[in-house]
Amino acid sequence: MVSEPSLRRLPTYHHLLQTMLAAGVSYVSCTAIAARLQLDSTQVRKDLEATGIVGKPKVGYPLVDLIHRIEEFLGWNRAKSAVLVGAGHLGTALLRYEKFRQLGFHVVAAFDEDPAKVGSPIAGTEVLPMERMIEHCRVLGIRLGVITTSPLGAQRVADAMVEAGIRAIWNFAPVHLHVPANVLLQSEDLYRSLASLSFRLEQMLAAEPGALL
Repeated sequence: MVSEPSLRRLPTYHHLLQTMLAAGVSYVSCTAIAARLQLDSTQVRKDLEATGIVGKPKVGYPLVDLIHRIEEFLGWNRAKSAVLVGAGHLGTALLRYEKFRQLGFHVVAAFDEDPAKVGSPIAGTEVLPMERMIEHCRVLGIRLGVITTSPLGAQRVADAMVEAGIRAIWNFAPVHLHVPANVLLQSEDLYRSLASLSFRLEQMLAAEPGALL
């Protein structure tokens, strides 16, 4: 069973490997990856071993094969259809992020309760009224949902997604959601990340010579 930290590092490796491929590199070692990302080479090796790839001693991994193995391991080579609820600023930004399609993540429809937003396509994705979400997901067999609503409406949206048969929810609303045990929930807490960054910045600046106390 691969750990969550390893899963989070694999996309970072993937991005680096694509950059190296574009530069004409054919083989790459764990040591080279670790040096570029300031990681431990042993940890990098363990992470890559989870994909099932086997490197060559003193040579490393064929770059193209390693990229494909990571994509296969993460399921990026298998297209996944999703719906998004909340066509505000964040929802719009996600809909316009082209990298998702390259990774097999396709938002087939967006939903919103604001009549002013309904009917207007965003990056080619139609915005539909919220009351159509459950039926839409059931008809298309959608299993992945994205929540970019306000905190107040997020739990109601999550409940509707569960009712619609959604099995995995990617939540960007800054609120703790409750879902059944058979539904995967991944929450991205932007407030917590900003608070951590702000705190560490304050500590760093306070420790610098000449800092005002």
